[in-house]
Amino acid sequence: MTRRLALAAVSLIALAGPAPAQDAADLVVRLNRLEGQMRQMSGEIERLQFENRQLREQQRSFQEDVEFRFQERGGGTAPRPQSAPPAAAEPRPQRRSEAPEAPAPGAAPGPRPLGQTPPSAPLPLPGARGGIADLLDDNPPGPGGGGPLDLGAVGRTEAAPPAPARPAAGPSVAATGTGNARADYDAAYAWLLQKQYEQAEMAFRGFLQSHPRHALVPDAIFWLGETYFQRTRHREAAEQFLKVSTEHARASKAPDALLKLGVSLNALGAREQACAAFAKLEREYPGAPNSVRQGVDREQKRARCTA
Repeated sequence: MTRRLALAAVSLIALAGPAPAQDAADLVVRLNRLEGQMRQMSGEIERLQFENRQLREQQRSFQEDVEFRFQERGGGTAPRPQSAPPAAAEPRPQRRSEAPEAPAPGAAPGPRPLGQTPPSAPLPLPGARGGIADLLDDNPPGPGGGGPLDLGAVGRTEAAPPAPARPAAGPSVAATGTGNARADYDAAYAWLLQKQYEQAEMAFRGFLQSHPRHALVPDAIFWLGETYFQRTRHREAAEQFLKVSTEHARASKAPDALLKLGVSLNALGAREQACAAFAKLEREYPGAPNSVRQGVDREQKRARCTA
């Protein structure tokens, strides 16, 4: 509309004489320049708005992870979930950097600090039998909690024993998803923050079934294991933690998963396998976060791993 009015003005001024016509032409050129600058500024504003949204999303994801880590070590102030889970009481915060437990007088000496322990035998990876069964099924714990298990049993290639009968399956857990990977993951994580572990288990299983190749798969497997761990279902938890530490060894959650694998194995009576997991963590992840390193030191003392 502005251009049409300017052209009309130019036509009228051209009829009046050559000098006003020149001024009108200059006015049209300036108007065209202003329009171009406005379009350029609009594009710049849209780009900045997009980058701002990306930064907010990254900050929110980082905050959620930090809040859960505080909660995991004894309670933390969890953010309100963004999906359907009901509100629950928020636990009191506790700092993660707690000092390692002091050994009791006369107790066996604890392990050396992380990085100074001599190399030990590597923790074998699961073979064709599939998962934690390699560590436990061939060496069931004895009546008193069981002696050390045979690490050499891992990787044998005999046929696996038949799985126990399960109840008839209901609708696929993937049917509860939204189809958006990030939204499904956030919904499952929100259930976990609210300590609704059964709902979180179903939600993470649904995410893994619906998005098996997504970049968040290692995190989802780890948190699925956490839903079992929090309910003291240590065998199922160990299965998930083992999967992260073997199939996704370069993921950010791999050191945490190996630490939780050792804790779960120790809870199942497999002390030597737990110590082997801790030693593997020391050896393969020397740059693990301080919280993980402190956890290794604490759990080695608790399992009475020899230096």
